[in-house]
Amino acid sequence: MRHRRALLPAFAVASLFLAAACSSSAPHAEPSATAGHGRQVEVTDRPADGTDHSLAVAAAPATTATATAGPAGSGQRARRTALAVSAYDSHTRRAVLSDKPARQGSSSASPTTSHSPSPSSTGAAHRTTVGDVIASAPAPGAPHGLLAKVTKVIGETGSGTAVQTEPATLNALLGDDTAKGTVPVDPSSFAVDKLLPDVKVSWAKTGDVHAGPKGATVPLGSLRLDVNAGIPTAQGAPASASASVHGFVQVAPQVDFAYGGTGADAPPGSAYLGVSGDWTSGWAVEGRAAAATGTPLRIPFAKLHADPVLQVGPVPVVVNLDLTAYVQISGDGRVTVDVEQHLKGGFKAGGTFGPAKGWTPVSSADMTSTPVHASVTAAGTLKTALGAEASVGLYGTVGVSADLAPYLRGEASGTVTASSDGAGAKSRGTWGVYGGVDLSGALRLQLSVFGTPIVQRSIPLGTLNREWKLAGGTFQAR
Repeated sequence: MRHRRALLPAFAVASLFLAAACSSSAPHAEPSATAGHGRQVEVTDRPADGTDHSLAVAAAPATTATATAGPAGSGQRARRTALAVSAYDSHTRRAVLSDKPARQGSSSASPTTSHSPSPSSTGAAHRTTVGDVIASAPAPGAPHGLLAKVTKVIGETGSGTAVQTEPATLNALLGDDTAKGTVPVDPSSFAVDKLLPDVKVSWAKTGDVHAGPKGATVPLGSLRLDVNAGIPTAQGAPASASASVHGFVQVAPQVDFAYGGTGADAPPGSAYLGVSGDWTSGWAVEGRAAAATGTPLRIPFAKLHADPVLQVGPVPVVVNLDLTAYVQISGDGRVTVDVEQHLKGGFKAGGTFGPAKGWTPVSSADMTSTPVHASVTAAGTLKTALGAEASVGLYGTVGVSADLAPYLRGEASGTVTASSDGAGAKSRGTWGVYGGVDLSGALRLQLSVFGTPIVQRSIPLGTLNREWKLAGGTFQAR
């Protein structure tokens, strides 16, 4: 049977990342070569003096220097500094700066000390003044990075110079510079919290480094999650109809970033933040699954988090990626199924900013559906999804959130066993198997971290559904 191709709406994935297709004419970051029909980011605003202020965007080195910029109007552009954030308290927004970075193992470090800060200054204090803007990679007390402005130099403690801070924005550091780039996320950097006992994690990266049962076969740069779980069976169903689901999600995520500056004290002319990459998934459901009073049953099986650091010129930009992968089942508890679905393709999802329209969503994917096997017995319906709730943000603030659920839906009247590869069907009845995607989500006001105007409310993506028929028909017994 020939492959069926579907252009599906997608937003998020995540995983991390997960995919589907809707397209936008808005400019956005340069995607991977495998991510479908993408377009490069168009940075439309350039410095008035004609100077090329383009900054390179790349993965930050293992030891990432802190960046600082002087107070507004000082003319001190962003630069690397020997200062480091050795402690931060997110409740009081008080930080301690020192010449030697503290070990990052203690994320709960706080700038409290048994001695009150003294007004005496050290070299660190001489290089820290009110109005300075600081950008730091993850540090003690700031596990998602720190972007802050110094509002007061409090004094010396035993571990460095204590300062009071307030939130800052990227334009204060990037000013009238421009930057665009796509950076792969190291699959080994994801922290995975397994929510079910039979979840396996595999990944592979350059240097022939891999982990997990599928690590040797996973493509370089990819992360794979395999799940195998029992699901509640319909009340009164025989033991032979016990229900189970098994499947996998495999993703090679990349972070897309763009910035077109107009000045340190002005909103940028353009900006983009998103995720793109390669996506593969497959899942199968067997048995007679129950649906409690018609409400879909969602079973989360893994939570993932990563804080990749982009080096944008001298500035470390910390991107926060979160994903909760889940299986969702809905049905009437009357149908016994043996169904399987596989999807493969590329995706991108994010938000783009322009002065005329503000922040708008951007998402697309080109997915290929492989032949699906379907065996449906008895009249009824069943819908299964292998989806993800995903969020993308900067420095600990959520910018884009989405709930994306590629699904497989089967329905039948009578008794039918059939396959979409043309093998035919036995018995009598009507049946159909459909693939599709459900999408919902929002752009959050925290995207103002770029220095763009604050969004007074979340911008919903809207609830979107797209479905296509995979197999079905009307048959009589043979």
